Amino acid sequence: MEKDSSQVVRSIVSIQYFLYFGVLGIFLPYFNLYCYHIGLTGFQIGAISGIRSAAFALFPLLWGAIADRSGGQRPIYIFCSIMSMLIWAFYLMTSSFWPMLIITFFYGLFYSPIISFLEAATMETLGKHKRHYGRIRAWGSISFILAVIGFGKFTDSFSMRLILFGILGISLLQCAFSFGMPKTAALGKLLNAKQVQPLFTRGTVIFLICGFLMLVSHGAYYGFFSIHLETLGCSKTFIGAAWALAVTAEILVMVNSGKLFRHLSLEKILAYSFFIAAARWLILSTCNTPAILFASQILHAFTYGAFHMASILYMDRLSPEKSKTMGQAVNNAVTYGLGLMVGFFLSGALYKAAGAYSLFLINAGIALAAGILFRYRGGVTIGS
Repeated sequence: MEKDSSQVVRSIVSIQYFLYFGVLGIFLPYFNLYCYHIGLTGFQIGAISGIRSAAFALFPLLWGAIADRSGGQRPIYIFCSIMSMLIWAFYLMTSSFWPMLIITFFYGLFYSPIISFLEAATMETLGKHKRHYGRIRAWGSISFILAVIGFGKFTDSFSMRLILFGILGISLLQCAFSFGMPKTAALGKLLNAKQVQPLFTRGTVIFLICGFLMLVSHGAYYGFFSIHLETLGCSKTFIGAAWALAVTAEILVMVNSGKLFRHLSLEKILAYSFFIAAARWLILSTCNTPAILFASQILHAFTYGAFHMASILYMDRLSPEKSKTMGQAVNNAVTYGLGLMVGFFLSGALYKAAGAYSLFLINAGIALAAGILFRYRGGVTIGS
């Protein structure tokens, strides 16, 4: 009976990943392209992406602190799911820069803590089997592929505006299923200095700096890769297929995460991911052949798939027992929040002046710097 109950909980969490990344499967490849089509400039696109990431940097810490102190992760998760869905609907009412910037800020306020809460709930659900995280997270990747291919074909035939309705529809489903999320253990007392201190050790700070640089290096990719492909003459179906290939490679890594973590330490996986990211951005900075750009998407298996899993597990190891939600919130805030914010603003500011090729070259250098810092942190190499 207990095993059946555990399986039901894992299924509910898997559905949440499926819906959350279904939204991202539409948003990441096509929302900035939609902004480009309605006439926003590179700087404005970068600003909208950056303000969203700023919200991801700031607000998960606030929500995480409230959740860890009150034990109220589940009601906050439900509330934020509902509010972010309602706020998204306002995108249907405007195509002007300033209103879209304001909507993006408030959307990020409520949408930003969802993934860190989901990651923390998954860690608690898995218990002693955390190394099988990839099997649950893979459902998100499957959803991403279905969304990115499906909407690539739709937007080739119909209006780019369809992506707004698609995200709204999936968000509505996510709200409905959020009521089935498991209750996490209530903490019952405020955090004290001893519980929070491990989040600010030298090793953790270096890890967060490296994660920050890794996501800064992704700014041009997430912000302008689809636009770059379209300027090269690629169709939206091709763009969708390129993103789908990246996530397919990511899935293969995630479903085999148990084998990966048995053969390589988390430290080695993280270090290798930084160097492979540098190589990936170097390819994008030196090549304009669609077939090669398409094939380079396979490297997403390492630069996102392996890196993301190792980061979650590494941060879980570093976080105090009673502040797991806060630990994941800090990780997401510094990397996918602050890191992407800086990456988006940097890319938006330089896109018109420097061009996509120079942006990817700069990002290759940033990823390389992160790899060197992590590999030789404190004089200890990954081979030691």
